[in-house]
Amino acid sequence: MARTTRYPEIEVRGTPRQLGQQLGEAARELIRGFASVALDRVNQTVRISRDRAMAVARACIPCVQGYAPHLLEELQGMAAGSGVPLEELMLLQVRNQLRPEGACTAIAIAGQQMASGGGIVAQNWDNDPSLDPFTIVLTRRPVGKPALIDVTQAGLIAYIGFNAAGIGVCLNTLPAPSRAVGVPHYFTVRRIYECATLDDAANAVATAERAIPANILLSTPAGPADLEVTIDAVHVLRDRGTGVLTHTNHALHPAVEAVTRDLPELLQSRARKERVDRLLEALPRPFELAAIQAVLRDHEHHPRSICRHANADPGTGFLASVFSVVCEPESGRLHVARGNPCAAPYETYSLN
Repeated sequence: MARTTRYPEIEVRGTPRQLGQQLGEAARELIRGFASVALDRVNQTVRISRDRAMAVARACIPCVQGYAPHLLEELQGMAAGSGVPLEELMLLQVRNQLRPEGACTAIAIAGQQMASGGGIVAQNWDNDPSLDPFTIVLTRRPVGKPALIDVTQAGLIAYIGFNAAGIGVCLNTLPAPSRAVGVPHYFTVRRIYECATLDDAANAVATAERAIPANILLSTPAGPADLEVTIDAVHVLRDRGTGVLTHTNHALHPAVEAVTRDLPELLQSRARKERVDRLLEALPRPFELAAIQAVLRDHEHHPRSICRHANADPGTGFLASVFSVVCEPESGRLHVARGNPCAAPYETYSLN
């Protein structure tokens, strides 16, 4: 049977406990399925025992309690609603502490550079296609905080999307030194969704004792911005007046580049960055949404292209563009192509 081009849609609202409980009940089988395969998928690229993985997950619970106790309460509600133990749910949050996740290409553009007049942030999510069956589009309407919508695997505390305050979020792996135990990355992402300004978003990440490095490309009311996050600092990059900011999987800030210089390049990151910049420079302005989507379909440098397809590489060949996403926070629209964007249409979801 042909796979639908839309992801399942779930909406939850209320207190942290209610948000988690409702999601656990609505996505019970998806959360259980994701939990059942998560560690096996980690072991596609690195060998780690279940005992070691669960020890990391358990050790991170107090870190979350100290950083964002309301989000731990939400995860506890999810455990109650889904029947998946809290430690198993925490394992979903710490997978990228056990191994780096995929390699992605991301774009942020200021509103004055878009024909629509609203800023965007977009990316291809290059990762493990086996996670597609557990992926949903989730709207949360928390009490006292901005509503948010993200495309995510069922069971994660946050992923790629935007909030009602105009903050859009895309995520890239950033190879840099890490530590096994700390606040898992997705909890810092969720705290960004509780913010309304770039300064507050950067501070929300900076106050966490983080476990891993990451790159977070943002659309904000003040324009595009990028957070290159290490375990020791958060460095903010701006568009320098161009209205366009792009990122792949290598450091751009001099302070971060210095600590990552000797690390291996992730899936031809520099070539993808050069290619996406060249494609954007060739487009007429203001940019049309369809033109940005066309950039995300590009196959130059195949098999390590912007639109990535599975290939014969023994280590990373299974990685592909599992979905492609364009966030329009100001208009409340999320456009998602389920699978490679060269082969799947962009379906539109609304926060409003």
